Amino acid sequence: MPHTLLRPAVLALALAGGGFAHASEEAVKKGIEAFLGAPAVQSVSRTPYGSLYEVVLKSGELVYTDAKASFIIDGRIIDAKTRADITQARLNQLSAIDFSTLPLDQAIKQVRGDGKRVLVTFEDPNCGYCKRLGKELSRMDNVTLYTFLYPILSPDSTQKSRHIWCAKDQAGAWNDWIVNGKTPAAADCDSSVVDSNVALGRKLRINGTPTMFLADGSRIGGYVPATELEKALDGVATK
Repeated sequence: MPHTLLRPAVLALALAGGGFAHASEEAVKKGIEAFLGAPAVQSVSRTPYGSLYEVVLKSGELVYTDAKASFIIDGRIIDAKTRADITQARLNQLSAIDFSTLPLDQAIKQVRGDGKRVLVTFEDPNCGYCKRLGKELSRMDNVTLYTFLYPILSPDSTQKSRHIWCAKDQAGAWNDWIVNGKTPAAADCDSSVVDSNVALGRKLRINGTPTMFLADGSRIGGYVPATELEKALDGVATK
């Protein structure tokens, strides 16, 4: 059975032989892996709410269960008092990276204004939301952009990525395509960096585009309007 749990969002399932006499993180891990039929658990920790245990799967998913692993909650936990999405906050924490390890020489670099703020994006040239993001980014100033070409949608995405990487003006070719819809001219060079980017993205569990990273390593998944990106960038800059 694959690691990805089935929906609906709240899944209550009795586990055969899943009754444990004493609550423990190891017992929870064994119970969940018995249900999944695979060594899929990365970590288990008890939460301060609802007598629940947080279970982080190796796939990057986050689920909850009780001490006996007698049911699984596959969904979000919301703090009723503050209305904070506890699950999303935790996922953001878990998906953060060590920014210093990114091979920025494998990305297209653009410096706008003073370039003090830094944003890294992983983008597929045929991604519709990447094109929307491109228009938003074109209006931003005082930022350094690093665009990792990450073709995961089709062979045409890979071909376009190679042509853009091999262009004399990489940033110009990328912006002409992603913002203005001008097909990149055929160009040839050592474009193995595109393959390296795909391998890197898989290692970072990037399953969709655009995916962005701020200078503190925090991840932003999906399209975000410029106004929200400005807030996120300024938040990192003032830390």
